[in-house]
Amino acid sequence: MPYNDPKTVVSTDWLQRHLDDPDLRVLDASWYLPTVDRDPKAEYEKGHIPGARFFDIDEIADLRSPLPHMVPPIEKFMSRMRAMGIGDGHQVVVYDSAGIFSAPRVWWLFRLMGKTDIAVLDGGLPKWLAEGRPVTDAEPVIRDRHMTVVRQNDMVKDVTQVATASKLGDWEIVDARAADRFRGEAPEPRPGLRMGHIPGSKNVPWTSLLNDDQTMKTPDELKALFEAAGVDLSKPVISSCGSGVNAAILDLALEIIGHPRHAVYDGAWAEWGMYNDLKIATGA
Repeated sequence: MPYNDPKTVVSTDWLQRHLDDPDLRVLDASWYLPTVDRDPKAEYEKGHIPGARFFDIDEIADLRSPLPHMVPPIEKFMSRMRAMGIGDGHQVVVYDSAGIFSAPRVWWLFRLMGKTDIAVLDGGLPKWLAEGRPVTDAEPVIRDRHMTVVRQNDMVKDVTQVATASKLGDWEIVDARAADRFRGEAPEPRPGLRMGHIPGSKNVPWTSLLNDDQTMKTPDELKALFEAAGVDLSKPVISSCGSGVNAAILDLALEIIGHPRHAVYDGAWAEWGMYNDLKIATGA
């Protein structure tokens, strides 16, 4: 049964049916790890879903921070969205060129800013293309619209809050990185970071949440994956990963299964792994 929830995940069929709706806005949020030699903006310019705007995760960020793509100031987010013709009353669908990889980060960012009418395209651009659906290289027509933002501060956690959660155990911390990185057996893609994980955290690799065609697994399957990793779903959950992108896939999954309180650690391992005064754990 395909997802068709305009607040979490929608199918390619749903998007094509609504593509000409006047209040629909589509975002291409493709992004790659620094070790991957691909240019998402150039790929967008060659071909994208009709009407899509490019959302630059690295630029629509707090560039004052030494950490990658941290949450932008409210004013910057609002101005960038207005320049892209996205505002109040719009239903937004966000996709990426990997399937489901970076799009959930933008889904989470919109929700952090108080905008809930946003969904991730299930299977992303690869599924759209595999089904022979339309793409274009044409620039979208932009019409300015005001955006009201009410930041939901409980949806994001900083390093101090995560350190407290690690010590007290009052929040579950769930790490979306691959198991070998979580255990400290594989190097991080960003140089200079220690290997391991936040003490007390559990590991649910983001890839385990997806089917072979890069669509999200069913709510029952998602819940079972968290439980199998030892996550106590009666507690609030903080999602983490390498740099705050894939953690949002965990956050999306938690929203799908109806978990009442979940947040993203924005600094993620790019921050925790940098500072020697923060404890780390290794092994399973």
